[in-house]
This record gives sequence, C-alpha cells and structure tokens, in this order.
Amino acid sequence: MSLRYAWAFLTRLPGGAHPPTERDLGRSVPWFPLVGAIVGALSGVVFWAVWQPLGAPLAAILAVATGAVITGAFHEDGLADTADALGGTTPEERREIMKDSRLGTFGTLALVLATLVQVFAVMPLAARDAIIAMVLAHGVGRVLAVAAMAAAGSGLGHSYTAHLRGLPCALSLLVSYGAAFALGPVGVFAVGAATGAALVVGLIAYRRFGGMTGDVLGAIAQVSQMAALVAVSRLLDDSGWLWT
Repeated sequence: MSLRYAWAFLTRLPGGAHPPTERDLGRSVPWFPLVGAIVGALSGVVFWAVWQPLGAPLAAILAVATGAVITGAFHEDGLADTADALGGTTPEERREIMKDSRLGTFGTLALVLATLVQVFAVMPLAARDAIIAMVLAHGVGRVLAVAAMAAAGSGLGHSYTAHLRGLPCALSLLVSYGAAFALGPVGVFAVGAATGAALVVGLIAYRRFGGMTGDVLGAIAQVSQMAALVAVSRLLDDSGWLWT
C-alpha cells in the first residue's frame, strides 16, 4: 500500500491511492526513488519511440515534457516557488513569497533554464542510453529528496518529515545508490554531481529560508535530476556508455 501512496503523491497516473494521513505519507517516502525511476523509464521510452522518426531535438523535448506531465510538474512547481522566494529580503518574507501560488520572474526563469538544461543534456544521447540516463536521473533526484527529508529533522519541514522511518529510508538510499553505482563510472559520477547539487540547494535553503520546506524538496529533486543528466551526457562518448 505504501508504494501506491507514493505513486499517487508523486504522479498523476492511475493505480495509486492517496494517503489518508501524514503518517501514511511519511511511510511511503522510501518508495519515492522507485517511483522516480519508473517516471524516468517512461520518459526514456518516449525518447526511444520518437528518436528515429522525429529526430533527437524533438525526442528530447517530448521526453522531458513526459516527465513533467506524469508528475503534474510537481517538482517543477517547487523549483519555481523556491526561485521566486529568493527575491525576498528576510527569511519571513521569503517564506511568504514561497506560499504564493503566482509565478514570478525568478520562478519563470528557473523553469525555462531547467527545461533547457534537461533537453540539451538528453538530446545527444543514443536511444538506449537516454532510457538508462533518465531512469538514473529521475531516481537519483527522488533519492536525494528522501535524504533531505531524513536529514531535516525538526524545523520548517517537521510536519512533512515527522513520520519518516529511519531504517526503510536508509535501505531505500542504499539500494538506490547501489543500483546507480552498478552502472559503472557514469553512474558514480552522476550520483556525485547530483549529490553536490542537492547539498548546494539545501545550504541555500537553510541560509535563506531558515530550514527545509516541501517546495525546497521539489527544488532538490529537480536540480539533482538536472545535474545527473548533465553528468551522464558529458561522460558519454559517441559509442555509448564509457565502459562498453
């Protein structure tokens, strides 16, 4: 049931069940990386399906758009709200801006740049490589959101993280990182780049907002996903994965 809760929370596709309580949502968190990997797989399949008839640029655009549609732009919304909030002058003002559903200049710019980064990162990949890269990137993005939730403890995000269970979250992180490392040097480098990006976003959040929020978690997932895609794209040569 926890997987179905995670599926309903992170996607707009059928098959999930909305968690009735925050406790149920907290217990579904260890499944977030798996849901992310599935979203990445579906996005990668779209790239693979249209890469030959439509060409790489359109395939990349449609693949990135697929991920946003499946999730209802859930993480993109968090990124935009976080970017808009950076325009405030005090932590209190920034948190108020973050609650505003209207999209501002910083948020718009963040969404445009995030989309462009992902499209240009996926575009040079071969069809098979794009599937693996998007599974890796979407999964790692959710892994680092889970890690941020587990590390948040008390503070702004306490109501969001109060019902996390340490052991399942730790096992989720270990399995996810192990799967990424099993892909070889590219997987290791992608995880390293994504982890660095997540740490930067988390540091900014604590300095500018005073703690972790749901929007910041979305920003962490999105920025980590971008970093992983860029890392994979930069480390692939013309023949495919570097270890082949």
